[in-house]
Amino acid sequence: MSKKIIIIDDESHIRMLLEQSLEDLEDEGVAISTASNGKDGLELILKEKPDLVFCDVMMPHLNGYEVCTAVKQEHKLSAVYFILLTARGQEADREKGLAAGADMYMTKPFDPEEVVTRASEILGIEV
Repeated sequence: MSKKIIIIDDESHIRMLLEQSLEDLEDEGVAISTASNGKDGLELILKEKPDLVFCDVMMPHLNGYEVCTAVKQEHKLSAVYFILLTARGQEADREKGLAAGADMYMTKPFDPEEVVTRASEILGIEV
C-alpha cells in the first residue's frame, strides 16, 4: 500500500513549492494530493486517509486549526501525522496548533530540505 501526503494551502506558490520539494518521494511510491482551502482539504483527507498532511493555518472556509481538530477528534484519524504551516510563529499560535491535535508546527518561510527530511522520517522512507 502506498503512502499518501496531502498539502492544503490557499496560496498556489506554497502548494507548488511543497509539491516540488516532495517530488522525490513520488519515486518511492508516495502519492501527493493538494487542496486550496480547508473545506476541500478536509474532504480530501476523509476520502484519501493520508499518512501525512501539511496544512496552512490561515485559509478560507475552514482554517488549519479547524481542519486538524476535525481530523484528529471528530473523525478519529489520529494516525494521520498533521503538520500545521503558518507565518505566525508566536508561542501562543504554536500552543493553539498543538491543542488542535497537530503533531508538528512549522513556520513560514520553511526550508524545503527540512520538509523533505521530516516527511521522509514520518513516512519511514530513506531518500
